[in-house]
Amino acid sequence: MSKKELPVIAEACSTPLVTEPLTDLEAAGLAHVFKALADPVRLRLFSLIASFEGGQACVCDLTPYFDVSQPTISHHLKVLREAGLVDSERRGTWIHYRVRSEALGRLSLLLAPTVTVAG
Repeated sequence: MSKKELPVIAEACSTPLVTEPLTDLEAAGLAHVFKALADPVRLRLFSLIASFEGGQACVCDLTPYFDVSQPTISHHLKVLREAGLVDSERRGTWIHYRVRSEALGRLSLLLAPTVTVAG
């Protein structure tokens, strides 16, 4: 299965991990997402984008936070986009990125523990 065929997080799973086991397809899609977030630069980029006002940022706003080149930042943003974690929009010469709220919601739901009431 190629990366292009993997489901994005918004389609991959809708129930917490502790409720029922993942299917093979769900696990493959989620592994792709977690791999994208496992890199410290990408995790920080994801966090920075989400923390900017309106949940979006221009690539020019992100590069000052890192000691890597702009092409490297662009590569990491591409990985996040391919994993379904961010969307991008070209505005003039710059590309603006925003966190996909549905992807963030699915990750939150997936990692949420189930609450049991002690009786």
